[in-house]
Amino acid sequence: MAGRPVASLQERARAQELAQRVRALREARGWTRERLAKEANLHTRTLVRLESEGAVQPGFFTVGALAAALEVSLDDLFRGVHPVGGLWSAGYEGRDINSFVAALQGAGVSAVADVRMTPISRKPGFSKTRLNEALVAAGIEYVHLRALGNPKDNRAPFWEGRLDEGRARFKDLLQTEAAMACLADLAERAKKSRVAVLCFEQDVERCHRAVVLTEVQRVAGVSVTPLP
Repeated sequence: MAGRPVASLQERARAQELAQRVRALREARGWTRERLAKEANLHTRTLVRLESEGAVQPGFFTVGALAAALEVSLDDLFRGVHPVGGLWSAGYEGRDINSFVAALQGAGVSAVADVRMTPISRKPGFSKTRLNEALVAAGIEYVHLRALGNPKDNRAPFWEGRLDEGRARFKDLLQTEAAMACLADLAERAKKSRVAVLCFEQDVERCHRAVVLTEVQRVAGVSVTPLP
């Protein structure tokens, strides 16, 4: 017997946005989940699943009942459900993999762009294979943009506070064909969805990703937000 079809990343993102919208409208009324379920004539488990997990394909009558109970139109209920583009600055220093993934989900991030030249880490869960597995399990796409990595011989200026020197050299490195292609790809992604740019340093000013974020923001005209 065939199993349930696997939801696409876009479907999962839309479901998460709908879950956030329903939860926000409910909380604005000061209602518990039990109260909204009663008003909509739904089982509480149905609402818990929709708000907590983001049901990928909630039934038409379920959505209609929620809209009626919340006294909003279907258009209002789905307002903002389509992912809003933008960039998130994500340093994993001081984080564990579970809290990191939870922060990405909370921000509605749909893809992580890893700009480490060599995606290996001593922190459990942050090397390429394990990180990819954790992200995919959470419905988040992983992409490694090696051409946007900072080479070893240009890391000391960032660590030692010689930021202008490090940034100037890294900007020169971004002129390569491979780097420019990665920047263009990242810009297109950021226009359509929420993308977190990942490296180690928590302080973005001491990380080369600050240059990447600035360049993509200039091209794509999107916002840049620190990952909470």
